[in-house]
Amino acid sequence: MSDLDIQIPTAFDPFADANAEDAGAGAKEYVHIRIQQRNGRKSLTTVQGLKKEFSYNKILKDLKKEFCCNGTVVQDPELGKVIQLQGDQRKNVSTFLVQVIAITLRFKSS
Repeated sequence: MSDLDIQIPTAFDPFADANAEDAGAGAKEYVHIRIQQRNGRKSLTTVQGLKKEFSYNKILKDLKKEFCCNGTVVQDPELGKVIQLQGDQRKNVSTFLVQVIAITLRFKSS
């Protein structure tokens, strides 16, 4: 028994990197696009996690005009500013944000 190297498994924390306080420069910031079911077939799309330097009201105005829906910006104490849109707009919002971000990156690099 003394010839064998016995290794005892230790606890592995898969979220250790995410919880590290030194997540500064390499940290990824995600934009969460979710749907909340209301009553019946009614639904609500929420957009959370946009950078604070963006103007939420201008983004909301463009989203409402593009997708012919109503919406609002809500200030949540835990989540910060959240954009709410009527209906299931998940695909529309994701393609819109990808296109807008690509355009802004092109202007910054020029």
